[in-house]
Amino acid sequence: MKAIIALCVLSFLVAGCSAANVVCYFSSWAVYRQGYGKFSPQNIDPNLCTHILYTFIGLNPDGSVNILDPQAAIVDNEFQDAVNLKSQNKDLKVLVSMGGYNENSYTYSEVFGNPTLRAYFVQNVVNFLNQYGFDGFDLSWEYPNSRGGIPSDIQNLVLVLNELKAALGDRTLSIAGAGLVSGIDDYYDVPSVSKVVDMINVMSYDYHGSYDQRAGHPSGLYASSLDVTDVQITLNVNSTITHWVLKGADKSKINVGLVTYGRGYTLANAAQNGLYAPTIGDSAAGPYTATPGMMGYNEICQFDQNWQYVFDNEQRVPHIINGNQWIGCEDINSLTEKAQYVKDNSLGGVAIWSLDTDDFNGVCGSGKFPLVNKIKSIIQ
Repeated sequence: MKAIIALCVLSFLVAGCSAANVVCYFSSWAVYRQGYGKFSPQNIDPNLCTHILYTFIGLNPDGSVNILDPQAAIVDNEFQDAVNLKSQNKDLKVLVSMGGYNENSYTYSEVFGNPTLRAYFVQNVVNFLNQYGFDGFDLSWEYPNSRGGIPSDIQNLVLVLNELKAALGDRTLSIAGAGLVSGIDDYYDVPSVSKVVDMINVMSYDYHGSYDQRAGHPSGLYASSLDVTDVQITLNVNSTITHWVLKGADKSKINVGLVTYGRGYTLANAAQNGLYAPTIGDSAAGPYTATPGMMGYNEICQFDQNWQYVFDNEQRVPHIINGNQWIGCEDINSLTEKAQYVKDNSLGGVAIWSLDTDDFNGVCGSGKFPLVNKIKSIIQ
């Protein structure tokens, strides 16, 4: 036994035997939700995750940090409440994430492409972390060389990451990485990005949505036999992660993105309700997230038995149906398989979006944060 422990200690020093990452994002805007959906950092179990990520802060055109919601973040103490979680778990890291889909990619291109603005940006990030006590920085630029970006974004991303890493010292640096295989090719110099960051939080979800005009699952683990084109067969977690590794990402730095929400549709014909059935728009909004086409697990788990549960044995994920409403989602079964996939492939861990759509109040009878707890129990 002593020999095994000694070997593990030695392996740990060389980067083995370390616990898998359980990176947990939370939506700062969830504090405005109603009823049991209202979420703040005070709802977070400080021993649940290895890393907590506050989303989001933004980027100003002059390279300064934009606090998108100063009322919630500063006046109502969301920053401080998130950072204070560390007082209950000395190993917990609390990071702040900049970007998100609503940010203008053009601003990132302009700032990161200008050496003077880039240097000012890096110093602003360091000052921000020092001021509020965060342990690191996550860049969620969606996406370089896309949505208003330019080809030079690819190398400018590498430049800014290297400058950030040098300035951050032993603080954590991560990025949110694209889930689409084509995006991995178009947005990144993968080996260079992988070399400098501590973690790549891969957004291996949202492969389908109402824009497809057909009912597709947002986060299948594998392809369906109904996926026939070169693009369709890549719209799944396994294809995404395989491609990141193929392009040169360090497996130990890859955190597989897992979601605690579903994407929903209104079917064109309630009688035609299989995978990829025609749709006419988003599903109805839920009581907490209040967003058509999106439903948190904390909403789904309260549905009554009028909903039909279907598990796709090829994609290894469930969808649920009620009349003309069709929602592709996750549950304990599908996330168990995904967590095992992470473990079997010796990946760095998981990046969960998000804590605020798990059943964090435990209203459905399986305890608080049942999905995240199940994931953690498998990979750690």
